[in-house]
Amino acid sequence: MKLTDFDCVVVGGGHAGASAALAAVECGCANVLIVEKAPNDWVGGNGYFTAGAFRTVHGGLPDLLSIVRNVTPEQARRIDIDPYSFDDFFGDIMHLGDNKPDAMLVEAVVRNSRDAVEWLARAVDVPFILSFHRQAYEVGGRQKFWGGVALSVEDGGKGLIKADMEALKKAGVNIWFETPAVRLIDECGEVTGVVVRKDGRQVSLKAPSIILACGGYEASAELRMKHLGAGWERARVRGTPFNTGDGIGMAQAVGAKLVGDWHGCHSTCWDANARADAGDRELSNQYTKSGYPLGIMVNVDGERFVDEGEDFRNYTYAKCGRAILSQPEGFAFQVWDANMTPFLRKEEYGDGVVERIVATVSEYNSAVSRHRLENPSLRWDPTVKDGLSTQSSTKSLTVPKSNWAVPIDTAFFLAVKVACGITFTFGGLAIDPDTAGVLSEVGQPIPGLFCTGELVGNLYYSNYPGACGLTAGTVFGRKAGQAAAKRARK
Repeated sequence: MKLTDFDCVVVGGGHAGASAALAAVECGCANVLIVEKAPNDWVGGNGYFTAGAFRTVHGGLPDLLSIVRNVTPEQARRIDIDPYSFDDFFGDIMHLGDNKPDAMLVEAVVRNSRDAVEWLARAVDVPFILSFHRQAYEVGGRQKFWGGVALSVEDGGKGLIKADMEALKKAGVNIWFETPAVRLIDECGEVTGVVVRKDGRQVSLKAPSIILACGGYEASAELRMKHLGAGWERARVRGTPFNTGDGIGMAQAVGAKLVGDWHGCHSTCWDANARADAGDRELSNQYTKSGYPLGIMVNVDGERFVDEGEDFRNYTYAKCGRAILSQPEGFAFQVWDANMTPFLRKEEYGDGVVERIVATVSEYNSAVSRHRLENPSLRWDPTVKDGLSTQSSTKSLTVPKSNWAVPIDTAFFLAVKVACGITFTFGGLAIDPDTAGVLSEVGQPIPGLFCTGELVGNLYYSNYPGACGLTAGTVFGRKAGQAAAKRARK
């Protein structure tokens, strides 16, 4: 086998891996390599398929204006963005995870979030924007942001990965595509390299630091059934088809500790006619169907099965896929009337699967009307939890809708068929929150091995606040790159 030396090798070329490589170069590594299982046509991992949203601590609109590119002074006077504090961000992850996430990991993400996006804007030249198209509604002539997220990237995940790739090229980081990692090189308990398969033969790469950034196992139907349970083979893969658990197996072989919610994953409402085994490079995140809080969801028996208005979409969408998958035949319909369809995102619903149904909503409409009779002062407002509900003293539904409950009674009616789209899995590797170093079964760092991105475990349980993933990948990618540079200097 051929022997090649590097200061640092990153396994995985998505956003988290790019962040790690760029941080390593910034901190002094002169020879950094990324090995990527996918071909160049699939560059970017799951990050490519995202909306490019970043959840971060911030002080409100004035704080964000310094890094966004799409707001004029005139527009700024008509924008409302509440500050999002450390306690807000920390509390959202812990609350949605039933207080099971590792508090030190969560704190590391939250405390470093604002600095991470600043670094992306300045050092990586990521074109940040305010997400008017996904995170704001116009109310009373003002753009009101909601759900704790305001920051996105121009052209979404595609724009983010484009910026990453340009920055890597400028930094002199090479990427070997179609080069899967096979195993880690372990010498007396220290990781000193990685064996990859390149051009049909195995190549041994020596480096003082290996950073795993190759995602979870969501693209493996076999591993989904093993960990998530029966039926998950029917889930549609939203992103890259190359995340098949390789990093998990390699790390476990050198004694890494597996932690987190191995029964949990990020899964959303996804176009039922989308390809099953991979995302679409052209439409990417447009297959998401996130307009359910404005209407209702029913299964093939015409029954509602979730509280569509439980909370803002950012706090419920990542668990909807599981709910849909558990329904008869594994799909459902989202339903609206003519009053709500103007509020649906054209990017998601303009070319969706549209069917018309006018039945099954009479019971829901009756409950909405009775609540309104008891609460005549309440007004529909999608930017707050408005309290418009199906639950009153005279009628309550078994499956409530807690907010934004309006009658569905005005033609034309729109229904979109949705299935479960799986994004990433929650179980992963234990890491040191300060260095992103991978921990052993006994809780000690494995020298030379680091981890970032969706391969990190113990960060999310059961549910997920939207836009955390790219932020966490940046935070731990930077930590891993910085730690790798320290080892390279020894």
